[in-house]
Amino acid sequence: MIFGREIDFMGKRKLAAIISAALVVLSVVSLAINSLNFGLDFTSGTSVRLNFADSVDIQQVNAELANNGYDTAVVVQFGTDRDIRVLLPVDAGIEESEQAQQALAVGESIARLLGQSTGGEVTLIGSDFVSAKVGDELAEQGGLGMLVALGIIMVYIAVRFQFKFSMGAVIALAHDLLITLGIFSVFGLEFNLNTLAAMLAIIGYSLNDTIVVSDRIRENFRRMRKGTPIEMVNTSLNQTLSRTLITSFTTLLVLFSILLIGGEATRGFAIALIIGVVIGTYSSIYIASNIIIFMNVTREDLMIPAKEGAELDKTP
Repeated sequence: MIFGREIDFMGKRKLAAIISAALVVLSVVSLAINSLNFGLDFTSGTSVRLNFADSVDIQQVNAELANNGYDTAVVVQFGTDRDIRVLLPVDAGIEESEQAQQALAVGESIARLLGQSTGGEVTLIGSDFVSAKVGDELAEQGGLGMLVALGIIMVYIAVRFQFKFSMGAVIALAHDLLITLGIFSVFGLEFNLNTLAAMLAIIGYSLNDTIVVSDRIRENFRRMRKGTPIEMVNTSLNQTLSRTLITSFTTLLVLFSILLIGGEATRGFAIALIIGVVIGTYSSIYIASNIIIFMNVTREDLMIPAKEGAELDKTP
């Protein structure tokens, strides 16, 4: 409820369902055609981590590497403003086993080169080769992890609330993940381990919001004596709206701060969570609740079951 006026959320549920279905279909089509722009964490290549004595000028490092034969290198900042990560794609003309053996030598060469060009001390923190096989395993395990998380969540919601609520929660979470992945696919944003971590965080955030709304819906179904299921869901959504908006707003403030000052290393993480928070807030209102209405939830579904033998305990 905003400024004393109740919003008819469920009155727009059909329009919301159409928009969501269109976005999910677009995301699935883009993922099927374009796939994801996987970062080095999921593909072959060498990762060199360096520490500088002073703050690093990323543009200067990029220019220096390009002038010395590393024109395909990608430089990102991680940790402090003195730490960088140089990502070198796999060289198709060299066997992976040979590149893995040369990873340390490549890291030492780059550290020496940048130390000479900047005139400061450059320390090689680590230099590792990531094979395509490892990347495939990471992608597979990450996807499996999300599926397991959704399955556990479905069981938890079914036990705590009711099966119809669990269906709404899981469909809303799948909706959030698909649309977030679809946006990364459509715009070609890099998908790496940080982004995968953000996807799991989206599950947690969206679930928390959905549980708060579901708890209020259950409470109102048991407490309110009059009203249709749609009216009771609308009342519940309005009662939790201020909490939902405040939580989302404060979370977005932090995420935009990370996006603006966190550097390249946290860029994908922040973007994924920003998308997830916005979509998750929307889905807790229009997807999870919409599914509950679609599955014809009733007051009887949510009533506290009478204890066995309760009638016998009553005295005449």
